[in-house]
Amino acid sequence: MSIKIRKQDALNYHMMGQPGKIEVVPTKVLSSQLDLALAYSPGVAEPCKEIAANKEDVYKYTAKGNLVAVITNGTAVLGLGDIGPEASKPVMEGKAVLFKKYAGIDSFDIEIDEKDPDAFIKIVKSLEPTFGGINLEDIKAPECFKIETELRGMMKIPIMHDDQHGTAIISSAALLNALELVGKKIENAVLVLNGAGAAAVSCTRLYMALGLKRENIIMCDSKGVIRKDRENLDAIKSQFATSRNITTLQEAVKGADVFIGLSIANILTAQDIQSMAANPIVFALANPDPEIAYDVAMKARPDLIMGTGRSDHPNQVNNVLGFPYIFRGALDVRATEINEAMKLAAVYALASLAKEPVPDIVNKAYNIEKLNFGKEYLIPKPLDPRLITIISPAVAKAAMDSGIAKNPITDWGAYHVELQKRIGIDQKFMNRIIDRAKHNPKRVVFAEATHHKILKAAQVLIDEGIAKPILLGDPAEIEKLIAEHNLELNCPIIYPRKEKETVERYAKIMYEKRQRKGLTYLDCVKLMQDRNYFAAMMVETGEADSLVSGLTKDYPKTILPSLQIIGKAPGVNRVAGMYIVMTKKGNYFFGDCTVNVDPSVEDLTEIISLTADGAKFFDVVPRVAVLSYSNFGSSKGDIPDKTREAVRLVKKSNPDLIIDGDIQANVALNTELQKEMYPFSALSNEGANTMIFPNLASANIAYKLLMEIGGAETIGPILLGMKKPVHVLQLGSSIREIVNIAAIAVVDAQVHADRKNA
Repeated sequence: MSIKIRKQDALNYHMMGQPGKIEVVPTKVLSSQLDLALAYSPGVAEPCKEIAANKEDVYKYTAKGNLVAVITNGTAVLGLGDIGPEASKPVMEGKAVLFKKYAGIDSFDIEIDEKDPDAFIKIVKSLEPTFGGINLEDIKAPECFKIETELRGMMKIPIMHDDQHGTAIISSAALLNALELVGKKIENAVLVLNGAGAAAVSCTRLYMALGLKRENIIMCDSKGVIRKDRENLDAIKSQFATSRNITTLQEAVKGADVFIGLSIANILTAQDIQSMAANPIVFALANPDPEIAYDVAMKARPDLIMGTGRSDHPNQVNNVLGFPYIFRGALDVRATEINEAMKLAAVYALASLAKEPVPDIVNKAYNIEKLNFGKEYLIPKPLDPRLITIISPAVAKAAMDSGIAKNPITDWGAYHVELQKRIGIDQKFMNRIIDRAKHNPKRVVFAEATHHKILKAAQVLIDEGIAKPILLGDPAEIEKLIAEHNLELNCPIIYPRKEKETVERYAKIMYEKRQRKGLTYLDCVKLMQDRNYFAAMMVETGEADSLVSGLTKDYPKTILPSLQIIGKAPGVNRVAGMYIVMTKKGNYFFGDCTVNVDPSVEDLTEIISLTADGAKFFDVVPRVAVLSYSNFGSSKGDIPDKTREAVRLVKKSNPDLIIDGDIQANVALNTELQKEMYPFSALSNEGANTMIFPNLASANIAYKLLMEIGGAETIGPILLGMKKPVHVLQLGSSIREIVNIAAIAVVDAQVHADRKNA
C-alpha cells in the first residue's frame, strides 16, 4: 500500500516545534567553567597546534571522521526538477536524517546557489578541510558527471553522487541474483534501459563492470532508441548508442532479457512484457508509479521477475540499502575516495546477503513466515539489521585492498561490535512493529474519538495501512472535527448512547460476569453507555480486535473497565505497565511504571516475568536488572530484601533468564564497574536492558526524568498481562505516540489470533 501524504501534514511535520529535521548536539560535557575552557579558549589551542603540526590529526581531535556533507544546487530534485537551492533544503535535511538513522553518520546539508559547474566544483573543493565525505545530491545531468569526476580527482576524501551510484549498486545486486535464478549469464544478456539521465548512465556503467557487453545494451530516452546515427548526440549518450536497426522502446524490448526503467510511469505495456525473452527481468524503478504496474506485468508474464522502487511490492530497489553503509565503511578506514572496487564490493555483499537465512526479526517485521532467496526476494529488506555489519566491512576491506585506506582495520571482530553500537542494533524495532502490523491490519477501537489527536492518528493508521480504526463518540462531533482538520476518514463511527440493542446485549454479558460482584443489570446498562466499557466489550465479544484509550482519562479509570470485562490472562495475578525508553545509548524496557504502587515480592516476580516477555515481544533478549539503592546486599532495608528475594524466586522458576539484583541503576548499566567490583554479576558482560523498579514511584519518576532531562523518547505504556489486547495511552500523548501504541495493539492482536488458531 502506498502512503498518502497530505500537504498540511507534511508542512506541519517540518514546521512544528523546532523547524526542520536536524540539529547540532554537543558530544562532550559542558557543565562547568573548566569544560568550557577545554572546549574553547584556552584549551582548544592544544588540538589546534597538534593538527597544525600534522593535518591527519584532524581526524583524532574533531568530528571530521564521522561527518558527511550532503550537497546540492537544487537543479534536479526528486522529480520536481530545478526548484533551486532553498527549495531543495528539506530533501537534503531528509538525506542527513537517513545517514544518522541507518549508519550513525553525522551530516550537514549544504545548498549552494551556483549552476555553473566550474564554480560549483571550486566551492565544494574548498570544503575538504571540514568534512570526511561528500554526498552529492539532486544535481542535473550532464553537469553532475563533470562535477563528480573532477571533484574525485581533486579531493582526497570519499565522494559519491548518490543519484548516479545508489540505484546502480542496489539494482546491480538484484540483477545478479535475478540472472542467477533464471540461469542466465550477464555477459550474454540483452538489456534495455529506458531513461538516459544520471542514474541510467551510472547503472549501465556498473552493469558493464559486472560483465554486461556494450553491444548488448539498448538505451532509450524521450526520443526513442539512442542510435549511432542520431544527430547532435552528446558525449555521454554516444557511449551507449546502438547500431541496431530499431527506433522505439517497443522494438527494443522485443526479445530482450532485461528491462531497466529509470524514466516515467506507464511507458511499458503488457504486450511489451509478453514480447520479451523467456524468464524476463523487469526493474521498473520510476517513482511513485513504475513504468508498468506490478500486477499488470505479473499477469502478463507468470515467468517474470520484477522489482520496483515501491515498498508495497517485492524487490524494492531502495538507495537506503546502500549509501549509509558505503559511506560508513569508507569513513571508518579513511578512504581517499569511493572507487569502483568499493561499489562492486557493496554489490556483491548485498547480493550475497539475500542468499543467507533471514533472521526471524525481519520475517516478523514483514509478516512473512519465512523469507527465502527467490523471485520475490532478490535483495535484503531495508529493515534488515545485518546490513551495516555486512556492507560496511565489505566496502572497508575493498578500500584497504585498493590501497586507498589511511586507517586500515586490524580487528574485524571489534569493528563488527563498533558498527552495532553506532546505531543501536535494535533501534529499528518500532519500524519493524509498524511494518508487521501493515501486513495484517486489525480492528482497533478508540474510545476517545471526539479528540482531534485520535482522529489524526486514525488517519495515519488508515493511510499507512497499519490498522482498521473504529471510532466511538457522537458522530456529529466527530464529523465536525474531521471537517475542521481536513481529514478523509472513512471508518465506522459508533455512539454507544444511541446503540440501545447493543448496549442491552453487552449489559447482559457484563451482568453475567459481575452479578456477584455488586452490579445489577441496570448498573451494567448504565456502564455500557460509557465508551471505555463499550469498547472493552467490543474486544471481549470479538467485534474489535484491540482497544486503545487513555488520552483524556487517568490510567486507573481507563484500565478498570477492561479488567472487569476482559480480565487478566490465564495464570496472571497482576497486570503491569511497561515503557520502552529510547536513548542514544540504546533502548531499555522499564517495568512497572503505571499499575502496581508497592508490589510485594510475589507481585514483583510476576512483573519481572511480564516485562521480560514484553521485551521478547519486540524480539529483544531481556537482560534484567531488579533495581534498588543497594548492590548485592551492601545496604539493608525492605527494598533490597524484596528485590533480592524476587530475583531468587525468578531464577528458581526461570533459570535461563539473564537477571540479577538487588543492584543500583548505574551499576546495572556499567559493565566495567561490575567486572571490577562485582564480577559474579550475570549482567557484567553486556549490562542490563530491562529495568524492574521496586515500586511505582521510582519507576514513574525515572522514566519521566529521562524524558524531560535526558531527552529520551518513550513508547508506552504497554499494558502487560491482559487476556486480550488492551493498551492504555499516556495522558496527552502525541499523534505519533498514539500511532505507535495502535501498531503495538495490532501486532498484539495478531499474536493473540495466532495463539487461538494454533
